[in-house]
Amino acid sequence: MKKKIKSEDKQYEEDIVSSFENSEWQSVPNLKEETARYTSSASATLAKDKRINIRLSSRDLEDIQMRAAEEGLPYQTLIASIIHKYASGRLIESTQRPAPRATGRTKKMHAG
Repeated sequence: MKKKIKSEDKQYEEDIVSSFENSEWQSVPNLKEETARYTSSASATLAKDKRINIRLSSRDLEDIQMRAAEEGLPYQTLIASIIHKYASGRLIESTQRPAPRATGRTKKMHAG
């Protein structure tokens, strides 16, 4: 999986360089104001002033931890990001479904 991620990162970087070299980038008018606006927005988004406790299945937590590791994030940061995207209406459901994982019951049935 790491090779796939690195390959995707490299392609993304190449696309950015190509776009820049083709003069597709434009300066932002009022750069200082735009920078201040985005800085303020990011600060408000990242402010964590409430704590919650939730119960998850071990399986879901392991999946989240695995995905967080793939992204190079702490798993709690990933969970907070998912909740923020959902709350702000920006969480987009993927049409691609992950492959189902084997359950303990399935393993026992195959062992017997």
